Amino acid sequence: MTASVRERLTTSLATASKADRILANFMLSELSSLPFETAASLAAKVDVSEPTVGRFCRTLGYKSFKDLKDHLKQDIGQQPWLVSDRLRELRERAAAGEDQLAAGLELEISALVSIYELARTPEWTRVVKRLASTPNVYAVGFQTERGMAQILVNQLQYLRDGVRMLDLAGGSFAEVLVSDPAQSCLVIFEARRYSRLSRDLAIEAKKVGIPVTLVTDPFCDWGRDLVDEMFVVPTEFNQFWESTAQMASLANLLVNGVFLELGPKVEARMEIVTQLYSQFTGYVGKPVNRTSQSGGKPA
Repeated sequence: MTASVRERLTTSLATASKADRILANFMLSELSSLPFETAASLAAKVDVSEPTVGRFCRTLGYKSFKDLKDHLKQDIGQQPWLVSDRLRELRERAAAGEDQLAAGLELEISALVSIYELARTPEWTRVVKRLASTPNVYAVGFQTERGMAQILVNQLQYLRDGVRMLDLAGGSFAEVLVSDPAQSCLVIFEARRYSRLSRDLAIEAKKVGIPVTLVTDPFCDWGRDLVDEMFVVPTEFNQFWESTAQMASLANLLVNGVFLELGPKVEARMEIVTQLYSQFTGYVGKPVNRTSQSGGKPA
């Protein structure tokens, strides 16, 4: 067996049943924490039966879920993600059920690792190049996820022209759906319970040929068929509500990728935008003139 666990899970999405697709999406988003799961705990988290987990692993070419985990260790290596004494202690306390916050911290660190792993995939590279070069970039989020889309838009606007949030008040999404598909792309942020608008928008964008990237949670079973790329972000961190905070980390990494893709020409634009903000809005405190302090140029 030469293909990695990640590769086999990704490949399975094309032909998987609904239950298997839910499992595959969840496992892809939680690769770094899978070694700590059992077939029973995994089945409970995605609301399938334990035999379903075993059967799915066999369709991937593994003897069992334990066999899958053994191969996963070979893929990611034997070194633990959490290496400091403090984090190791928190992990032990969480395993003993002593500290709910420690358990949440463990899950959030694992989620951040999985996001950085996404940044090494071919899909990520494709999206970064698209966000850097497509003339019109649109982003949208519904309900609380709208804030995630706003983070991406506001930061990309420092780097390039043609980036905007979709207008929800217009009721038609015409600004993107009637645009030239060769000149436009769309990023959707969404998590359960999913807004009907997000799926309807993805359907219409696919019809007209506009590339769509979906940033969503491990439970989305409708996105893969409708979008060009789907980045699955963990959202369960032992808290009262599911958290989309890691979507902001993903947005920041995308912006960083675009910055590197655009290169030195970004600097001049960023300087102008900063000057305009200082002129019209301003910052707290006065600028520090470092010439007198260090003999160099003003900051």
